[in-house]
Amino acid sequence: MPMRCRILNGLFRAPSALACASAPPSLFVPVERYQQVQASGNSNNSCNSNTRWFSADASTTKAFDRELKRKQRDNAARSNKAWRLAGTELGTDDSSSSSNDNDDDDDDIVHYDYFHKEMAARLVDRLDDIKRAEGFPLALDIGAGSGHIYRVICSDDAFEGEGGIGGVRKMVLLDSSAGMLGVDDDDSDGIDNIEGSHRCDAYKLHADEEDKLPFPDGTFDLVTSSQAIHWVNDLPKLFQEVNRVLKPDGCFMFSMIGGATLPELRIAMTLAELEREGGVGAHVGPFVELSDVGSLMQNAGFSLPTIDVDTVKISYPSAPVLMEHLQRMGEGNASLRRREHTGRDIFLAASCIYDEMYPVETEGEEHRDVEATAQVIFAIGWTPHASQQNPEPRGSATHRIGDMVTDHKGEK
Repeated sequence: MPMRCRILNGLFRAPSALACASAPPSLFVPVERYQQVQASGNSNNSCNSNTRWFSADASTTKAFDRELKRKQRDNAARSNKAWRLAGTELGTDDSSSSSNDNDDDDDDIVHYDYFHKEMAARLVDRLDDIKRAEGFPLALDIGAGSGHIYRVICSDDAFEGEGGIGGVRKMVLLDSSAGMLGVDDDDSDGIDNIEGSHRCDAYKLHADEEDKLPFPDGTFDLVTSSQAIHWVNDLPKLFQEVNRVLKPDGCFMFSMIGGATLPELRIAMTLAELEREGGVGAHVGPFVELSDVGSLMQNAGFSLPTIDVDTVKISYPSAPVLMEHLQRMGEGNASLRRREHTGRDIFLAASCIYDEMYPVETEGEEHRDVEATAQVIFAIGWTPHASQQNPEPRGSATHRIGDMVTDHKGEK
C-alpha cells in the first residue's frame, strides 16, 4: 500500500480526511462559521466564561499522564483498523465499478502513520551505516508500536552475514499499548506476513516503558526506539535500564521529538487563549531539548554519543486537520498540566491565526496549505568496551597546543 505522504517543495504533504465521505468528525469549521459565532456573541456557549479548566492531577516530578497516553494510542490503533476496514469495503462492495473508481476510493483512505514510517526509515538508515562483522543479532525495540523499525530492517539483507539490515536476526517489540502492538494481527500486512520476515524473527511484549525492563543484564546487542520515548517521564531511569540490558559494546539508537516541535501550533493556541481568556494552557509538550540529550546519555553510562537533528516541515490543508492527524497518530496532548476543557471558540480562533501566520503557497493549487515543523533528534550511544577509543590520562600530553600553533604560523 503506497504511503500517503509525498514531498512537495521540500515539505511533506499530509493527506486530508475532510474530503472523505466516511471521515470521522474533525475540528474543521469554516471561517464564515467562526465569524457567525463571533457576531452572535456565543450566548449559549459555556466555553466563553473566564473559568479555565486544568488537570487536577498535577505533579512536580512528572510531566505526562501515562495512562492517558496509553488510551490515546489504543484509540489510534482502533481508528487505524477502522480505516483499513473501510478501505477494504470500498474496494469490494461494488464489483461492477471500474478500476478507476476503486482507485479513487482507495485514495480517500487516510493512513496516519506516515510520519512514524518515515522516521523509522531514517533511523534504520543510520543503523545501516554501522559496519560490524557480526552485526547485531538480538535487538530490542522500545515503544515499537506496529513495528515500523522491524519492517524496515526486514526490507533488505545485512551488509555482512545473516539477518536483516544491521545483521539483526531477532527483534523483541516492546510497547505499553497492546492495541498498537496488535494493530496488524488480523491483517495480511501484519509483521508475520510482511515481505522479508524470513530475515528477522519478531516477538511482541506488552510492557510499560517506564518500568524496569524485564530482561537480564547484558541481553541485547542493539536497543532502538523511534518516536516513542518523548512521552516517558523518567528518561534517566530508562536510559540506565537500556544500558543495563545491553551487552558490552552494545548500541543504543533512538529518535525522539525535540523541544522545537510544533512551534506554530503552540503560538497559535497561545495567542488565541490570550485573546479569548487572558491566560494560556499547556497544549504542546514539554519535550526534551537538544542540548540535554548528550548529558542524559553520558550520565546513564553511554560512551561515544553521536547526536544529530532533522527539522521536518509538513504541510496540511488547515490547522484542524493537523490536530486531527495528531490525534489519529496517538500523539495527542498528554501533559499533566493540560486543560481539561478547551472551548470551541479558542480552536476556531487558533485555526484562523494559524492560517494567517503560517501559510504555504503552492503553485497550481487554489487552496493555501499551512505548515507544521517537527524537530527530530537522532542519537547513538555505546556501552563501554575495551576496544573503543578512550582519551589519554590527564597530564600525559607531550606537546603544548601553543607550540603547535606557533609552528603553524611560522610555516606561513
